[in-house]
Amino acid sequence: MPTNSYPLLQTVNDPADLRRLSRAELKELASELRAFVLHSVSQTGGHLSSNLGTVELTVALHAVFDTPRDRLVWDVGHQTYPHKILTGRRDRMGSLRQMGGLSGFPQRAESEYDTFGTAHSSTSISAALGMALAANQRGEDRRAVAIIGDGAMTAGMAFEALNNAGVADANLLVILNDNDMSISPPVGALNRYLAQLMSGQFYAKARDVGKSVLKNAPPLLELAKRLEQQAKGMVVPATLFEKFGFNYIGPIDGHDLDSLIPTLENIKGLKGPQFLHVVTKKGQGYKLAEADPVAYHGPGKFDPSVGIVKPATPAKQTFTQVFGQWLCDMAEKDDRLVGITPAMREGSGMVEFERRFPGRYYDVGIAEQHAVTFAAGMACEGVKPVVAIYSTFLQRGYDQLIHDVALQKLPVVFALDRAGLVGADGATHAGAYDIPFVRCIPHMSMACPADERECRQLLTTAFEQDHPVAVRYPRGSGAGVAPLASLEGLPFGRGEVRRTGGGSAPRRIAILAFGTLLYPALQAAEALDATVANMRWAKPLDTALLLELAASHDALVTVEEGAIMGGAGSAVGEALNAAGLAVPLLQLGLADVFIEHGDPAALLALQGLDAAGIEASIRARFLPG
Repeated sequence: MPTNSYPLLQTVNDPADLRRLSRAELKELASELRAFVLHSVSQTGGHLSSNLGTVELTVALHAVFDTPRDRLVWDVGHQTYPHKILTGRRDRMGSLRQMGGLSGFPQRAESEYDTFGTAHSSTSISAALGMALAANQRGEDRRAVAIIGDGAMTAGMAFEALNNAGVADANLLVILNDNDMSISPPVGALNRYLAQLMSGQFYAKARDVGKSVLKNAPPLLELAKRLEQQAKGMVVPATLFEKFGFNYIGPIDGHDLDSLIPTLENIKGLKGPQFLHVVTKKGQGYKLAEADPVAYHGPGKFDPSVGIVKPATPAKQTFTQVFGQWLCDMAEKDDRLVGITPAMREGSGMVEFERRFPGRYYDVGIAEQHAVTFAAGMACEGVKPVVAIYSTFLQRGYDQLIHDVALQKLPVVFALDRAGLVGADGATHAGAYDIPFVRCIPHMSMACPADERECRQLLTTAFEQDHPVAVRYPRGSGAGVAPLASLEGLPFGRGEVRRTGGGSAPRRIAILAFGTLLYPALQAAEALDATVANMRWAKPLDTALLLELAASHDALVTVEEGAIMGGAGSAVGEALNAAGLAVPLLQLGLADVFIEHGDPAALLALQGLDAAGIEASIRARFLPG
C-alpha cells in the first residue's frame, strides 16, 4: 500500500491511534478509509456497498468508545471491512476471503475487536444484551453496542431481544443503521441539533425531574408525556422503540461526523437501553455503487475506474439460474404455484419470477421462521408454495419445518441453494448440514441433483409430491449439462447406475454418489474400474438399487458434499444394517469440523472430495499396495 496514497490511515494501527486525531483529521481519515476500502475490494472481491456505507459510523464508534473494552457487535457483519482496517488488519486486507486469510465477517478468533461472530442476521441485539448484563454480573463498567441494519430488523429475533432489553438493567446501545432512507438537507441541521439535545444529560435529567414532580398529579403527567411525544414526533419517526423501553434518538446523518461524534459522546454517558437511529447510504462515495447498490453488494474483482463489466461470453448457467427458469416455467403451467423468499430475491434467482408473476411472489423479509410457516399456511389452502432459501438459512426455520410443515405433511417445496461448501463466505454460510437435518424428519424427502439438467427435473418431481420435499443444489455452476426445455420429472426415490465396473479388479467396488460429486466420482472410477451409481435421493433412499449393488460388489463407497455424520452415507449404512448385510462401507463427505473460507475447488480437494482424493481414499481403504 503506497503510504502517500493514504498518509493518515497509514498511521492508524489500532483505535487508540484514531482517538488522538482531531475532528478535521477524522474526516480526512474517513475519506482515505473509503478510498482504501474501494481499492481493496476491487482487488479481492467481497462486499462493497454495505462497507462504503459504514465508513463514518465506524470511525465515530472507535473514536468515542473504548474498544475493545467497550463491545461492538456488528449485525450480519459483512459491513465490517472499515472496522477490520482500523483494528490492526489493514495490511492483511489483500487476503480477504481467501484461504488462510481474513474472514469476510467478524470472527472472535481473528481479533479481540471482533467481540462476537456474526454472519447470519439479527443476532446482534441478543448478543450485546448478553454482554451488557454479563458486565453487570462481573461489576464491570463498560458499554455494549449493537449495530443492526434496517433489513435485519425485520427478523423476529431482533424484536425478541428488544423486548427483553427494554426491561433489563443494561447499558446497551442499539444503533439502527438505516440505509434505505435519506435525510433531506432542509431538516438535517435541525435533526442534528435535536438528536444531540435529546441524547444529552440535560434533556435526560429534565425529563426525569419533570416526571418526579408530576408523578403525584397523574393527569398532568399524562399530558406531559403526550407533549413530549408530539414534540419529538414533529421531527423524528414514530417512536415504536420507546414502547420497548428504549430512549429513542434520531434519525441523524450517518455520514456526518459532526453529528455522529457528539451524539455518541452524549449517549455514552447515559444509563439504560438507548436506541440511535442512523441514516446511511449504501455505496456512499462511489457513484456506481450508489446508483446500483445491489450489483455492488458482493462483486468480484473489478477496475474501480470502469466498474463491473459483464463478461463478453456468458458463463455457464448456474444452478440458481436453472431454478429461476424452472420457477417461471412451472408457474406458467400451474397457477397454484407461489414463490416465497426471506429477502433473497437476487441471490435465489427470483428477479424474473417477480417481474412476470408479481401477484404470486412473496418476499417476507429476513424472517426464515415466518417464511416456512407462511408457506405452510398457504399449503393448507391448496396453494403450492416453493420456498427459495439458502441451505444455511433453513437452519433458522428448523422448528417450523418440523412442527408446521412436516408434522402436517404439507406439500411445500424447499429449493435449497448454496448446499455444500460456498467458498469465500466460509463456515457461516456453508450448507453442510441439510441432509442430516432433513432426512431425520418424517414425511420429508431430499433430492440431490447431480447436474443442471437433473436439478430442473427433480424440482418438477418435488413439486408433484403431496408432502414436503427439499431439493439441494450448490452455489455456481456444475458439470454444464443443459437442462431440458420440458418440465419432465424423474422417478421419485430412484437412482441409476452411471458406470458399471469390471469384474477383474482385486475387489469389486461401487461408488454411490449423492449430488454433484457424481462427476469426480466418475473420474475416480475410471482409474479404479469401479461401478458408479447416481443415487439422486438421500431420502427416500433407493434401497432396491443399494441392495443390488451390495450383492454384486465387495465394497461400497458413498460420496456427498455434506456432513458425513448423519448424512447420506449414514443412510446407506442404516439401510445395510436393516437388511442384515455386513458389506464394507467407506463414507466420504465433509469432516466434523467447520470449514473456513477459500476457493471451493481447493476446499473440496482438502476434504478429499475431488477425483484424486476420492481415488486415493478408496485405494487406501480397499486396495492397499
